[in-house]
Amino acid sequence: MNYQHIARQVFEIEAQAVAKLAQRLDKQFDQAVEKILRTKGRVIVCGMGKSGQIGRKIAATLASTGTPSFFMHPGEAYHGDLGMIAREDVFVAISNSGETEEVLKLLSFLKDNGNYLIGLTGKQDSTLGRAADVILNVAVDKEACPLQLAPTSSTTATLAMGDALAVTLMQARDFQPEEFARFHPGGNLGRRLLSLVKDEMISTNLPLLKPDASFAEVVDSISGGKLGIAIVESDQGYGIITDGDIRRGFNKYSKDVFDLNAEKMMSLNPKTINIGARMNEAFGLMEKHQITSLLVMDADKLVGIVKK
Repeated sequence: MNYQHIARQVFEIEAQAVAKLAQRLDKQFDQAVEKILRTKGRVIVCGMGKSGQIGRKIAATLASTGTPSFFMHPGEAYHGDLGMIAREDVFVAISNSGETEEVLKLLSFLKDNGNYLIGLTGKQDSTLGRAADVILNVAVDKEACPLQLAPTSSTTATLAMGDALAVTLMQARDFQPEEFARFHPGGNLGRRLLSLVKDEMISTNLPLLKPDASFAEVVDSISGGKLGIAIVESDQGYGIITDGDIRRGFNKYSKDVFDLNAEKMMSLNPKTINIGARMNEAFGLMEKHQITSLLVMDADKLVGIVKK
């Protein structure tokens, strides 16, 4: 059995399913976007089983890109969580068949409550399709599952449609990286855009050396500091020695490298950044100069090191 061949078939089937979504887009997509942009409420995404798992991701993507949203399990909704739905909320119901019982049970409440209903379904003439204010068509020709039982192409298409909706709303709102970072303070982007150098820098046990420090002391400082660098305090200012300098020293001087001191090994005028700068600026400098650390300065005083 050729396992790679099977995997490639899955990729091809699902890629074709996603590609055909573009052909099925119509003015109903525009209407859904405009309604969400105008609403003062939230977007509530609902689905059962695999559709529910995709729905959770769609709700999370919407929420993180400027559209207040949350996922609601249809079973929990039918047993009390409907009280979380305000009249101004837009409801997104996901059901490939359009006949998922747990989802259909909510339709009468949504109609009575006056909620705008967006149906993500592959069957436009289904019960959900007929009840929805607009339909986002996620129909697929076939599943990647050879038995045509496990949701594969259909869930991929639904996820792609959710991403298309989220990204369209994101651009319509002119959603900026700084706003994204506010919702992701614990991620790398949040660190880059929100954190200050003074909050991220290493300020204790800095690997400081005098210019006359021996080669052995340089190596010991770099290894002991575990930062990949040693800092030399000289009359000319600060110098820096990296573990790369050690390797290059061996290539250039061979065994004579052991006779060098810190002053002969250091590079003057290392890249620095002000203590009050944002980490985004620090990362930009490191990427521009292809380095992994910066000396942090407060006026002319060294106060720390910041690393990638």
